[in-house]
Amino acid sequence: MRLVPALALCLGLLAVPEHGFAATAAVQPATGPGGQDYAEREVVKRAIGPAGRQTFVFHGAAEGAEKRPVVVFLHAWGATNPAIYGGWIEHLARKGAVVLFPRFQEVNRTRPAAAMENMTAALTEAFAQLEGDTRARADTSRVAVVGHLSGAPMAANYVAKAQGAGLPVPRLVFAVTPGGIATDAKSRGILLGDLAAIPETTLLATLIGDREHLPSDRAARRLHRESTSVPANRKIFMRVLSDDHGFPPLSATLASPGSLNDAYDAAKIPLPPEPPRDPKAPRPRQERWSAEMALSGEQTILVAQLNQSVTDALDGWGFWKTLDFAMTAAFSGSDFASLRRDGAFFEMGRWSDGWPVKRLGAEAQREQPR
Repeated sequence: MRLVPALALCLGLLAVPEHGFAATAAVQPATGPGGQDYAEREVVKRAIGPAGRQTFVFHGAAEGAEKRPVVVFLHAWGATNPAIYGGWIEHLARKGAVVLFPRFQEVNRTRPAAAMENMTAALTEAFAQLEGDTRARADTSRVAVVGHLSGAPMAANYVAKAQGAGLPVPRLVFAVTPGGIATDAKSRGILLGDLAAIPETTLLATLIGDREHLPSDRAARRLHRESTSVPANRKIFMRVLSDDHGFPPLSATLASPGSLNDAYDAAKIPLPPEPPRDPKAPRPRQERWSAEMALSGEQTILVAQLNQSVTDALDGWGFWKTLDFAMTAAFSGSDFASLRRDGAFFEMGRWSDGWPVKRLGAEAQREQPR
């Protein structure tokens, strides 16, 4: 009788798939939105703009006549190194986009209230230099803006103010685990502008995780609620779900959009030479230090987590694929009602044992009074 458990164990071992004891999840789809079927083999990495208004620029190295859409990527507070999002940036650039990563913050030296002005100055300089740039071939009629955490309210503000600021008006706002919204002008964070000024032709997507989700849930709903000019069929509230079916488990946290890639480290990207300084010119005014310039304890922890982030299925199948789908819809004049009918929009792939990864969730948006 003692041989029966041993025999069962042996048979169980024979049934273990060749990949090991635990199922694994594919990082990306093979093709299509979020997929590995890249048009570009190499990515150009450079910085443009003077000190204090620099923007990192990433695009494919291939030459050709076709113009590239533009993705403005606005980082979380304190996450100023593009390497933190390097996997996602590389995916976008190799898929054929020009990615602009403005450095609107000097860590522990910039007040949140100055971030929008810094970002606007950096992007104004960047778009001016990209005009007529035959290497980048940026199509400023096809612009999307992505914001992570405090970058999300900045993305919404940018779209609301773009036309008045003389900047290209994005067709898509993609707010990922949004946060960092100031409650009033005296509190820490990014103060929301008049989101009713966002054009009604804009697509607005928010995507949050199911871990540490309450702050992002509130912030995402506020972005939807205050963008009253955007019709309900042009908004979508989505959630990516954690899944511990295999190993390593997928944990959808505030830091999940990070996809560390050292090839995109700011220290490895050459900066443009500084123009000679006029000795008679007045020195730039230095802002007096204040406590709100320093990262909070929570922000410090989040930046540390982002600096340890790995690329997993939540990236390729969740954040990357959803953005790719949304960009295609925005640039073709479609809306989210059509995407809801596409089952592939919600798929998250399968574990290596064939079990499906938990699908993306989406909530219907109600029409807001205008």
